[in-house]
Amino acid sequence: MVLFLSDSEERESLFSKRNKKLLSDPLDDDNPITVQVLGICSALAITVQMEPAIVMAIAVTAVMAFSNVIISALRNMIPSRIRIIVQLVVVASLVALVDQILRAYAYDVSRQLSVFIGLIITNCIVMGRLEAFALGNGLWRSFLDGIGNAAGYGLILIIVAFFRELLGSGKLFGYEILGHKGVTMAESTGLYALGYENNGLMLLSPMALIVVGLLIWVQRARNRKLIEN
Repeated sequence: MVLFLSDSEERESLFSKRNKKLLSDPLDDDNPITVQVLGICSALAITVQMEPAIVMAIAVTAVMAFSNVIISALRNMIPSRIRIIVQLVVVASLVALVDQILRAYAYDVSRQLSVFIGLIITNCIVMGRLEAFALGNGLWRSFLDGIGNAAGYGLILIIVAFFRELLGSGKLFGYEILGHKGVTMAESTGLYALGYENNGLMLLSPMALIVVGLLIWVQRARNRKLIEN
């Protein structure tokens, strides 16, 4: 563990108040999507269902955590003029590894995510944390920063996917939650027996943007400090 910590990090506990903030802040007041407004594209594209949203969140977490650690470990050896190229090579290698694992063990989800796994390489959240944090901090703090920001990103994906799948198809993880929709109301159960209809608009990409916008509004209404003057 000593090799995993810088001299300054060794002087504080692994989960000191400062380190805990690296995990907690991206979940709320410094969320990558709702506060920094990064990574919006994938939030629109892969949140029709919960399963691909969760898999994408896990994939981004793995890539961010390990890319932060690798770049932090190499930060004193990377010439400034080629740092972006090095970062891209590290992220691309990890994304390729994650893609192959998904193809081997979750092929159906891999097909659903399609090109969006590969596009993690250009995700501005990943590159932004490498540039803004990993290049200037030790391995442990960089690891926590990667986990925290990926968790904040994944949290929004899952919330958006929850509402889109539930209201758009009446299901979660493919299971009927609101009841069974039959050919007629008499054959239907649950809310469908009362005349409820799925909102097909929720399955369209623009609705993901609207849901994200509502989350941003709720967050700023709760925390007025986030409102720009």
